[in-house]
Amino acid sequence: MIKHRWDISPDAAIKLQKALAHKVQLCPLTGDVRAVAGVDCAFLDGGKKILAVAVLCDAHSMEVVASACDVQQCKMPYIPGLLSFREAPAVISAVIKLGRRIDLLMCDGQGLAHPRGLGLASHVGLWLDIPTIGVAKSRLCGQSSMPASSRGCRRQLRLNGKLIGYVLRTRAAVKPLYISPGHRITFDEAASWTLRCCRGVRLPEPTRRAHQYVTKMKENESFRTDV
Repeated sequence: MIKHRWDISPDAAIKLQKALAHKVQLCPLTGDVRAVAGVDCAFLDGGKKILAVAVLCDAHSMEVVASACDVQQCKMPYIPGLLSFREAPAVISAVIKLGRRIDLLMCDGQGLAHPRGLGLASHVGLWLDIPTIGVAKSRLCGQSSMPASSRGCRRQLRLNGKLIGYVLRTRAAVKPLYISPGHRITFDEAASWTLRCCRGVRLPEPTRRAHQYVTKMKENESFRTDV
């Protein structure tokens, strides 16, 4: 578990990312995975505030058992590669507000598949000391070929020759996802759990539900006025 200030300069944030990347653990999951959470974010007030939603699902049925949200002021301007300094504080708070045991957390963003090895999933995983997976819709860095069109096909994503994730086809003939370990999980487990949580659609249920909730809340004018 780590603790640090979020209101720091971009240069200090980059330096901190490089240091924290060395603390990320790639290791097998321990114990049974019974509850899988997903998080997604949206920006409010022209990017001045961030809304984070966390959804907890039963690991077997994928039924939603709890949800929570949090709104905070953004402490970091938009800078490529520093997204976690904008999103992580609200994400962490929303996850804590779930008030439930979380065996695995899926983030709408990168894990190790980040130029400095510390995407949102890794940053949040270190802070909360829980297993996390980065489930991204697009590539931030690295090189890979496209996987075959069948569900479950994957290709390695590498940066400077180092494995940083997989390009994974979660639904046949649909754009793949970019999956990378965040913290306390292996590459293969990150891919297999992503597939396990996908129920006939491109996105795994925890992050899909979180995206639905955060979109609905953002569109709610009374909610936007109250935050």
